[in-house]
Amino acid sequence: MVLSQTRPRTWDTADLVTKDKAHLLHSVSNLRQVREHGPLVLARGEGVRIWDTDGTAYIDGFAGLWNVNVGHGRRELAEVMAAQGEELAFAPTFFGLATPAAIELAVKLGGLFPDPLNHVNFTSGGAESNETAMKIARYYWYLRGKPDKTKIISRKMGYHGIAMGALAATGIPAYHEGFGPPTPGFVHLMAPYAYRNGEGLDEAAFVAKLVAELEETIAREGADTIAAMIGEPVQGAGGVVPPPDGYWQPVKDLLDKHDILLILDEVITGFGRTGTMFGMQQYGIVPDLAAFAKGVTSGYVPLGGVMVSDRVFETMAEPDKMFMHGFTYSGHPVACAVGLRNLQIIEEERLPENADRQGRALIGALRDGMNDHPHVGEIRGKGLMMIVEVVADRQTKAKFDPTLNVGGRLQAATRARGAIVRCTNDGIAIAPPLVITDAEVAELAAAVVGAVDEVLAD
Repeated sequence: MVLSQTRPRTWDTADLVTKDKAHLLHSVSNLRQVREHGPLVLARGEGVRIWDTDGTAYIDGFAGLWNVNVGHGRRELAEVMAAQGEELAFAPTFFGLATPAAIELAVKLGGLFPDPLNHVNFTSGGAESNETAMKIARYYWYLRGKPDKTKIISRKMGYHGIAMGALAATGIPAYHEGFGPPTPGFVHLMAPYAYRNGEGLDEAAFVAKLVAELEETIAREGADTIAAMIGEPVQGAGGVVPPPDGYWQPVKDLLDKHDILLILDEVITGFGRTGTMFGMQQYGIVPDLAAFAKGVTSGYVPLGGVMVSDRVFETMAEPDKMFMHGFTYSGHPVACAVGLRNLQIIEEERLPENADRQGRALIGALRDGMNDHPHVGEIRGKGLMMIVEVVADRQTKAKFDPTLNVGGRLQAATRARGAIVRCTNDGIAIAPPLVITDAEVAELAAAVVGAVDEVLAD
């Protein structure tokens, strides 16, 4: 691992906080609280650690936003940025144009994703990737002479981004509140969330229940109106929900039976996070389209894309007409150059294998420390994405009253112990960089266990 050797700068934290309160509008944040208390200002990172402007160190237990897979401060990625920026900082992929970096990354991705996912349309991030995948699904059926196949099936608790189309597919009510009427043409199924949706059922019975709901939905809506189903291999932002091992194959079989495309959202699960290069490999399936972002560059430069299967691509490429979709920064050469080097690091350092091994160790340590805690309902995950779900009552699985501000208190307690994780009233989501070591796993687990013991003591 080649880390940056830059000497830390000195910052005036109070001045930065004052300027932030006056000018910076924070996403997915309580704006009133940020305005009152100010942000935690982060200034530097190396490996799994980040430092604030006062010099306090934290384990980045959320890898930025699930995305800093190779860790912070990788000098080799910064060098690639500089070299590509000097050579050619920008060129589009519109109008039949390309750059060596975009072409080489497309070839690399075609080799990493399983066949027949051999073609890529680049975007700038996850929401754009999911928007693109859903548009391609509709476009495919239009070209096949079935323009009425436009509906998208998604799932409750699923997160696919917050652009309007991606938001319509997102099944988390909090992201919809206050943003007007939903975009039509989207249908939501229950999540494959055994802890709350499968009580009293073994795996086979729960899978049968989920597949039956899908079949009933297709019958009700009409297969001739449905373009695709979109889903994360492991649901992430909605609560880290790994489905039953036997879930995805019968879902794929049913969709194939009814001529409905499958889109897998690999934005979080892609590039090692689950313990394999892609989440789909955990379940032995290959979709028609796969959206990706985040880990493709480990967040060093924004980049995303959609992998397109051979049959979908051949249909798209057949007519003598323009493909009227794209973004200004699709295939940005600097981002693609960084992506190519980042994927090399992931492979050379065998980070998917480390995610599998350290994920098992981390979830084991969390369970050892909290499995009998009266306010811990379930500790679950896959690879290095997991959640400690907290409950007001373990027996009834009742949730905490939001007025108790359990999430805010857990956030303060974990940060006081030197860990940055995602805390809500429902629990603590954890997804550190894939380079995490044995000692760092133990440190992160201790911080989370200690925070839960402090905040949720009876």
